[in-house]
Amino acid sequence: MESGERFGSASVEPTPCRVVNVGTMRTRLAAQFLPPRRKDAKKNLINFAFFFAPLRLCVRTVLLALLFAGVVVAQDPVETIRIDSDLVDLKVSVLGFPPNTPPPILSPKDFVVFEDGVPQDISFFAAADTPFDLVLLLDLSGSNSKNLKMIRNSAKRFVDAARDVDRIALVTFTDHPALYSTFSLDRKKLKKTIDEMDDAIGGTNFWDSMEWVLRDLIPQGSGLRRSAIVVMTDGVDNALPNVEGPGSQIPFAALLSTIRNSETIVFPIYLDTEEENVKRRDTSRIAYAMAREQLAQIASVCGTQMYKATRLSDLDSVYAQVVRDLSTVYSIGYNPTNKALDGKWRSVEVRLASRSDLFARTKRGYYAKLRS
Repeated sequence: MESGERFGSASVEPTPCRVVNVGTMRTRLAAQFLPPRRKDAKKNLINFAFFFAPLRLCVRTVLLALLFAGVVVAQDPVETIRIDSDLVDLKVSVLGFPPNTPPPILSPKDFVVFEDGVPQDISFFAAADTPFDLVLLLDLSGSNSKNLKMIRNSAKRFVDAARDVDRIALVTFTDHPALYSTFSLDRKKLKKTIDEMDDAIGGTNFWDSMEWVLRDLIPQGSGLRRSAIVVMTDGVDNALPNVEGPGSQIPFAALLSTIRNSETIVFPIYLDTEEENVKRRDTSRIAYAMAREQLAQIASVCGTQMYKATRLSDLDSVYAQVVRDLSTVYSIGYNPTNKALDGKWRSVEVRLASRSDLFARTKRGYYAKLRS
């Protein structure tokens, strides 16, 4: 599915409600099973997936019980729960407003959704100020590990710039991911954790690390909060042709399919390390060209853009732009008028009804379900 994804637990109304935040519960419970951070985390974190599988089943059971029991307890901001098995879910970015002015607040009547050219009725809408679960995924492989202080400082500025309602998790990767913080609203604690990021050694298994975040870190099926991954990398996985090292186990095509079918949106930041590594003959220009194309594909299926940091010192301004763009992302859902379960491609377009000064960007379409 490349634009709207049909998912099984969603609400036809943007129903704000206070419930037990199972996403928070999951990360707190999961922390009990995690190996220690830093060096031990780097050696052992990938084993987290084996502990997490039974936990997911338990959390889903707890969530269902809470929803049907109508339990009313919460410490986090109001969440939105969506319940509808046929909903096509779109994450829509609104762009074009002046950089020094606050983003406009839009409502459902400002958007028009088309599927294969046919207007659709919007049945679910979450405003841009709806909270996110954000994962900051940082590539510390290769030459990046030598610039750890600058990467730390930029990451802390990202934490400061993020909205107070957004929870942030911190993951680094070389040839495997290392979890430094699960989702948290505690900015002071997050920045302290960033200071504890240590030197990394190893190749670049970017695809595996991204797939691990999508599969095991992002809360799946809870219906609470929206989720996004902000990844800083040059994108050169060791699995690319003529790049030394074993590389990721998951093929890029499979990772892209996972991203398409996920409700999580990815904001890729391309950190340009080409000249340095080509001069050292560590990596070819062909590999870099392929890496940029893959990051652009990830951005395309998510309806975002590939940001570029020519040097590490550019990260501050790029992170600020990403945070600003996150504040313009709306969630829009509709029940398609075409009910055919034929597995065919459905093109999707979102327009702004009365704001010619702005434009909307989302995924280009999706594949309909195939009748089983």
